[in-house]
Amino acid sequence: MTDVHELRFSRQLYSGEAVDQAVKAFARFAAFDLEQTDDHWVVRMRPENPDLARRLRGELGNHALGLTVQRGGAK
Repeated sequence: MTDVHELRFSRQLYSGEAVDQAVKAFARFAAFDLEQTDDHWVVRMRPENPDLARRLRGELGNHALGLTVQRGGAK
């Protein structure tokens, strides 16, 4: 069974649409579940290749941040 890795993106810093887009861009590498709380966009990731989990966490975060910047911030 593949481990689940949870990432929390602050709603003050990240656009929800950007997080959604980033998840879609990485969908071929992992299965994702999304949730929102009052303070965070929560992403649970189950990588196809567990050896890439750490790298995927970083790349997903970088991609979501870049898309947020392109959108002009978290708004």
